Amino acid sequence: MDERITYIRTEMEKIAEDARASFGGLTGDQLNWKPGENSWSVGQCLDHLIKTNDQFAPEFEKLASGNRKNTFWQRHSPLTGWGGRFLIKAVSEDSKKAKAPSKAIVPPSEIDESIVDAFCAHIAEVNKKIESVAGIDRKKTVVTSPFLAVFTYSLDDAYTVLVEHSKRHIRQAKRAMQADGFPVAAEAATHA
Repeated sequence: MDERITYIRTEMEKIAEDARASFGGLTGDQLNWKPGENSWSVGQCLDHLIKTNDQFAPEFEKLASGNRKNTFWQRHSPLTGWGGRFLIKAVSEDSKKAKAPSKAIVPPSEIDESIVDAFCAHIAEVNKKIESVAGIDRKKTVVTSPFLAVFTYSLDDAYTVLVEHSKRHIRQAKRAMQADGFPVAAEAATHA
């Protein structure tokens, strides 16, 4: 496996480890607490990442089959390079709030307490998919956004977006925990 794939997989593993360390001990109330009406809880951030990444599963399956070819639009889209740069910048900057591009990836209000374990297991599956297509030319393989069909970018840019988008929502979840009013765990409250 080349250095780039190793780097992406390692970054994703670090994200899962960070999620487990940061959120693994939270109660259901803590995982579902929202800092504001239009803000997401820790659990919602993790659920959103799972749902978003799952939108790319069919593309990974096609790539892994070895029969997938770039479509006419993917081969000739003048937006591909720009699309990748735009997405990377958009998901890397916390200051810009973005609306989820599809209701399919908007998390429900109540998230099950098993979300941290589900997220970590999900990251392990994503890494297996990345490994399964490690031999593909990431620069020449162009993917289409599952959310906006005219939006194309290289598979290599898709990997960067995957990592940066995950980091963005982990930071968002941590900010939720630091917000005023975040519920204190019952055990910590009795010792205070």
